[in-house]
Amino acid sequence: MNVATSTIVGSRHFLFRIRFQLVGGLTFAIIAPAIIRIGFNPEVVYSTNLQVTVAAAVIAHLTGFLAYRRIGNFPGVAAASYILPTFALTYGVVFLTIFFFRFEYSRFQAAASFTQSTLWYFGLSLMTRRLDPYRLVVVPGGDVDRLRALQGVHWFWIKSPATIIEKANGVVADLRANLGDEWERYIADRALSGTPVYHVKQISESLTGRVEIEHLSENTLGSLNPNQAYLKIKQAADWISALVLVVIFSPILALIALLIRLDSKGPVLFCQQRMGYRGKIYTVYKFRSMRAGSDAGGEKDKAITQRDDSRITRVGRVLRKYRIDELPQAINILRGEMSWIGPRPEAVVLSKWYEAELPFYRYRHIVRPGVSGWAQVNQGHVAAVDDVMEKLHYDFYYIKNFSPWLDVLIVLRTIKTMITGFGSR
Repeated sequence: MNVATSTIVGSRHFLFRIRFQLVGGLTFAIIAPAIIRIGFNPEVVYSTNLQVTVAAAVIAHLTGFLAYRRIGNFPGVAAASYILPTFALTYGVVFLTIFFFRFEYSRFQAAASFTQSTLWYFGLSLMTRRLDPYRLVVVPGGDVDRLRALQGVHWFWIKSPATIIEKANGVVADLRANLGDEWERYIADRALSGTPVYHVKQISESLTGRVEIEHLSENTLGSLNPNQAYLKIKQAADWISALVLVVIFSPILALIALLIRLDSKGPVLFCQQRMGYRGKIYTVYKFRSMRAGSDAGGEKDKAITQRDDSRITRVGRVLRKYRIDELPQAINILRGEMSWIGPRPEAVVLSKWYEAELPFYRYRHIVRPGVSGWAQVNQGHVAAVDDVMEKLHYDFYYIKNFSPWLDVLIVLRTIKTMITGFGSR
């Protein structure tokens, strides 16, 4: 038992250490460009131009590093692909703020810092990818067999507490099962030695991005109410960004409206009753993408968009593919009915149908519905009950992990979705 205790913890390569990554990144991306600039002009060391540029670059780099690491912790994320957009976002926001307040700074040094930041972390990603994958030891018993179908981890299925596993990153067990005294001691020893011990459900969620619950009273969601402070901050950010979009892009929105009118008869906007925040019904606004008066069948059939739906117009097909038809929902955001990111609102008739078929469906209304969401970027458009159950698990994951980092990841994936047209109908 003691032999296993001494060998399972192991040590990770220094490239994985946060201190090395951050200090190396600041040195390569901030200090090096500053030194090169001082080498060409030593007197610049006393200028506010250099000081402002360095301070701004440090803030942008630290924010980018933190966001990159947090985003990389979410399931299904190829972290390397988010390095460039994450640092582009943080450097862009910081230096646009400096430009807005008319502080003097060096564009060349700022650009060099941004470029070297992305090169540093991209290079680290390439090198660490060649090292051993994440290694987890699985304690037998209970509901651990579900892990066999999950990818992205090197699983070690041990059969004895005396089994020696070199350089394991953690231990996974079904902590609700009756594992026996020997395995209980093994798990306790691992925790005391500093090795992370995970419940099987926790690992399953982190690798799939889905939360599966059987009873709403279970504490797997933590508090049943998401972070109220972030809800307020997010609503304010949503309102400001929606106002900016409406003001700046109003000529483009007017052009889209004209194309819709020229393409087919009917109103420019499509209005529909949706189930919203805290179960309140509201009217959602979208650019009309279907022919007016083309609905047939019952209310439920009208609310469901089928693949290659014959009701969709020529202009509407383009609008739906690139999600442009969603832009008028900025009006709903300004009215406090929606957010840019959140569970997608369903038509009232569909929502009532799902509530009758699926347990806990109403819980997804605990946050404001969104123009885009975690389920949409992972699953695309769905309507069948089985698919909606899976979407509900994605929605619960979003609510449980409700944070600015997950919202940023969804924004980045939404941009990718808009470019590729993933999941559109």
